[in-house]
Amino acid sequence: MNTAIAFQDQLQHNHCFGCGAHNAGGLRIKSHWSDENASGESEAICRFTPQPHHCSGPTRYVNGGIVSTIIDCHCVCTAMAKAYAMAGRAIGTGDEMMFVTGRLEVNYKKPVPMEREILVKATITEIGARKMVVLCDVWSGADLCVEGRVIAVNVGNAWSESC
Repeated sequence: MNTAIAFQDQLQHNHCFGCGAHNAGGLRIKSHWSDENASGESEAICRFTPQPHHCSGPTRYVNGGIVSTIIDCHCVCTAMAKAYAMAGRAIGTGDEMMFVTGRLEVNYKKPVPMEREILVKATITEIGARKMVVLCDVWSGADLCVEGRVIAVNVGNAWSESC
């Protein structure tokens, strides 16, 4: 398991707007196991620095759709990384373990400021036969700005076969 390389950079057919390493026009977020969980337990982090074109109506805040995309992609990639870890395989090796969003819930508590890096923390709270539930917090400095919950569904390699 390579914990130094972002989850997304180890996936083969990832052209996703939010997390795709192969999408030059996308957000290209990078997710890693947190330092406390480098062995692939259940918490992953993502750091994202907003750019001027990620703003909402007021240019001092990040667009809510961008924030929800970051939550969605970070949580789904965390579920995929966990599935590979549970199978004892490096991410992206063997038959693909592709997850998609079954449900995305976002609770905006405060606007996310544009002027500093965003820290996104995802924790897997439930693992089932075909799905994982992942909770997520979006932080700007010491402020908890957004909470998310994602149900990530394992679709095997059927999703990427059409890419």
